[in-house]
Amino acid sequence: MSLTAASYNALSGLNMASLTSRLISDNIANSMTPGYGVRTLGLTSDHNGSGVKVQSITRFVDPVLLANRREADALLASTSTMTRFYARIEDIIGLPDDESSLSARMTRFQADLLEAASRPDSGIRLDQAAHSAGELVDVINEAATAVQDLRNDAEKDIAAQVVRMNDLLAGIDELNTSISKTMISGKSAAPLVDQRQNMIDELAKIVPVKEVERENGQISLYSAGGAILLDIEPAEIGFTQVNLVTQYATLDNGQLYGLTLNGRDISVDPDRSALRGGSLMAAFEVRDVTGVEMQARLDGMARDLVERFEDPALDATRAPGDPGLFTDSGSAFNPADELGLAQRLALNAAVDPDQGGESWRLRDGLGAAAPGEIGNADLIQDLMGAMEGARTAPTSVGTGSYSATGLADYVTSLISTERARAESDNSFAAIRQTEMSALLDADGVDTDAELASLMLVEQVYAANAQVMQTIDSMLQTLMEI
Repeated sequence: MSLTAASYNALSGLNMASLTSRLISDNIANSMTPGYGVRTLGLTSDHNGSGVKVQSITRFVDPVLLANRREADALLASTSTMTRFYARIEDIIGLPDDESSLSARMTRFQADLLEAASRPDSGIRLDQAAHSAGELVDVINEAATAVQDLRNDAEKDIAAQVVRMNDLLAGIDELNTSISKTMISGKSAAPLVDQRQNMIDELAKIVPVKEVERENGQISLYSAGGAILLDIEPAEIGFTQVNLVTQYATLDNGQLYGLTLNGRDISVDPDRSALRGGSLMAAFEVRDVTGVEMQARLDGMARDLVERFEDPALDATRAPGDPGLFTDSGSAFNPADELGLAQRLALNAAVDPDQGGESWRLRDGLGAAAPGEIGNADLIQDLMGAMEGARTAPTSVGTGSYSATGLADYVTSLISTERARAESDNSFAAIRQTEMSALLDADGVDTDAELASLMLVEQVYAANAQVMQTIDSMLQTLMEI
């Protein structure tokens, strides 16, 4: 081998070692960077058969592991949304054994009526019974208001996610173009691919996606439900946000809106939508399904409470059409107007000292103009009988017959069960997401292997440097002859 050829081989080896060391350093430095794909050099012999040259810089990410991790991300985003909904409602309704729970307040009201019946002459006991009734109303009002707040939050969340989804699709499309141009020019597009992967990862939490490779590094995206999100150009997701989601507003009655895909309406049924599976459809589920069902459940329980004490035979002092102990915003309840009753539920002002009423009317009648016989507990006992009587539960609440406390216990336990189920689903999703992330990370940058490779590169560099020194020495010797 001539000195020129040897020099060329050694110089190309030095260049290769330098590039490889920089690449290894980048791999190690980015070992914890989300979306970073480990890089390797593709080497080949030079065209004249001597020396080496870099053919390509290859970015590696296991597509199967990546797809599984994205699927787990979407599931976790969905279950987290549902868990937050049920946790918020349970925080207000309480656990069955909580002192401030719905069932506990119903039981306390019944107990305070019993105390008042034992001493109907005691203003303190009558005041306490009225106060307990007011606290019972408060927890139902608060829970119903929370449901509407959560539905409004879901509406805002849907709008924000749609905006972000459109931005991500546009950004991925732009990166597609940049990656294609970079690869056609013969340069490495790995940093751009990293950026695109991160954007797809974020998109996949909103809507689960399937990534399909195209030529020159480009990709197409499809939802798990089959919708084309990105092919020749990005899809446009449309949504019309309303300013306020009231208890009367639903998708079915046209007061709320669904989604459009490139101008065409698509289903937002959480189980059937082409965009199902991620945080976007979970927000629709809160707004249109679980939120509406929870509202109906609370309205049904409020109706049961109102109707128990609105029986005309219960209190002879009430005029026909007057409200009972529990009212619809101070008025008698209209059975055709159950929707939203839980928010409108109010204690009759006639017995509420906080509203200028007198608690002795629990003993003497809501329509009584003056106190009656202070030792007469008949009406209070009748009120207790109204609570203890078994009534068929409203269809929005469940099936079977319950006393007032039994129905409150049932609703409290039902919400607690639903929260526990949602939390269990979320825990499973979190474990799966952690496992999938760990598998993907393990398939990424192996710092031990990279350091071992770096040591070999150092040896290669030293060997080629020694060759160059030897050639230089030989040339010096020749020059001295």
